[in-house]
Amino acid sequence: MTGDDKFDGHARIDVEDRIITVTMTRPDKLNAISPAITAAFWEATRRLADDDSLGCMIIAATGRYFTAGIDLKASAKQRTDESDAMSSRPGWQYRRAYREHHLLYDEFENLEKPIVLAAQGTCLGAGLEMAMSCDFRFCTPTAEWAVPEIRLGVLPGSGGASRLARIVGPAWAKYLAMAGRQIDAEKALRIGLIHDIFPAETFAEDVRTFCLDLCELPAEAVGMTKTAIDIAADIADRSIQRQVDRLVNTILVHSDEHKEALNRYR
Repeated sequence: MTGDDKFDGHARIDVEDRIITVTMTRPDKLNAISPAITAAFWEATRRLADDDSLGCMIIAATGRYFTAGIDLKASAKQRTDESDAMSSRPGWQYRRAYREHHLLYDEFENLEKPIVLAAQGTCLGAGLEMAMSCDFRFCTPTAEWAVPEIRLGVLPGSGGASRLARIVGPAWAKYLAMAGRQIDAEKALRIGLIHDIFPAETFAEDVRTFCLDLCELPAEAVGMTKTAIDIAADIADRSIQRQVDRLVNTILVHSDEHKEALNRYR
């Protein structure tokens, strides 16, 4: 086990029975995603990639929310300063820096081992973008889902537009990302955003049982099947989709609407 202290008390990593689990442990902040949490995701992902004894990763959380997304209140000043600094630079420099934000979720997709998201509560913003880069998504009956970035004057640019369109289709992608609507667990299941809803009382056990079954499958076949399905599902190259995200947000992130929205969190 990697203790909470390594990640500022925001996350922990556990390994048991071929499963590595990274758990967000910041319930007082609704598990808002911090740099420490991101570091935990990266460490768990690298360990999964490098250790042949590991067959699956679970992303979990404690508290009533899975995550409220990025902690806007804590990062508003930093993000505003970065935006102001970027405004004097060419757009291509902004897109180059922005590309770094995509690498973790892209690595989730590229890794030839299954990654399972277990949302015990509501999942918003960057949490939903992360969820869509995972192979399997489960939640409890009370979990709700949304990408509310449109209310800040930007699109959910770390996969919240391109991955949504690929997973649930353009109609529901517009409902979520363009209209900024929030949906419950049943609707998320109906549109294909999640795979199953498990009772809250047995949620962790049900997810773990699913993952243990995955670990019993032939690892090479699982990895190659994941890759083959993703290739087949892509009408357009995912790198092109990400380029579109970056182009759009190059404009939106410097807009007055975005800056005014961020100021509300200062």
